[in-house]
Amino acid sequence: MRGRSGWVFRVGLAGTITLYMTPALNDVPVAQFVVAIVAMLGAGAILVLLPGDPLPWPATAAVIVAGPVAVLATHLNFAEGAVRQPWAAFAASYVLAVLAVRGRIVAAWGGAVVVAAAVGFVDIVLDISVGSLFISILALACLAGATVCALILRPTQRSLRLLHDDVAMRAAAEATMAAEHSERVRQLSRLDELARPMLERIARGVELTPADREVCRLLEAELRDGLRAPQLATDQLNAAARGARARGVEVLLLDDGGFAGVTAALRARVLDLAVRELDAANGGSVTIRVLPAGRRNLTTILASAPGGDRRTEIASTGEILVST
Repeated sequence: MRGRSGWVFRVGLAGTITLYMTPALNDVPVAQFVVAIVAMLGAGAILVLLPGDPLPWPATAAVIVAGPVAVLATHLNFAEGAVRQPWAAFAASYVLAVLAVRGRIVAAWGGAVVVAAAVGFVDIVLDISVGSLFISILALACLAGATVCALILRPTQRSLRLLHDDVAMRAAAEATMAAEHSERVRQLSRLDELARPMLERIARGVELTPADREVCRLLEAELRDGLRAPQLATDQLNAAARGARARGVEVLLLDDGGFAGVTAALRARVLDLAVRELDAANGGSVTIRVLPAGRRNLTTILASAPGGDRRTEIASTGEILVST
């Protein structure tokens, strides 16, 4: 029930229910009429708005109860000369027909029995002649037609659902492949930008000096950071990590995916703290880890130096805790 056709069906069902229920406004007190029409329109709303087939059992129970509630509310009028008409039973039959189409055929027939019992109660126990047998047959005829349609359409619905699931899986697979390709292109471009000059020198057979070997070591570490912690691999943080390593600091960057879903401001705050920690380090080691999503803390920064250790925790709320 999606798109324009779905809305046409929703409006049509609501209009049909209202059309059948309106005559009861002249037969019973307004409060009872309001109870009846709210029950029927509520049942219709449940049927056309809740997703998933078959309809969930709590919703199914609510739809079934709405029918007898509407029937009783539109017939319990003991004023002298009161006129009682069976329109609520007809409205309930349409609601139960939609329930059958939504995959609850047995429950819909159970609801028809309950509505028939309510009509029979009004007709026999209260001695009000509303033609319970005739009304029940008409309601069952409407439900029978919907049941036949549901049984015929069920294989088609199942095939369409499987096709929809297959399309969704294919779309997800294609999106994953596109993301992997984009990441591969990005990594290759970064490798080309960082390592090509040195690789070309090595390919030409140029003898590497100690300074060249140090550059190779720093390049290797930076490339490893890009693979191990892609969300931390910004130009500013890469430069800070390169400088710290050049000063003899052991730098370890880890990304377990906690940046997914955080605000850009919080991510920028974490990166700024990491850069400042790296710039301040002159020895020892610095470990920066983005924790998995769902943890209380978003990131931890552990700086170990000869003078002592310092641990900085950045919570998912942005709160910062520093301990030594």
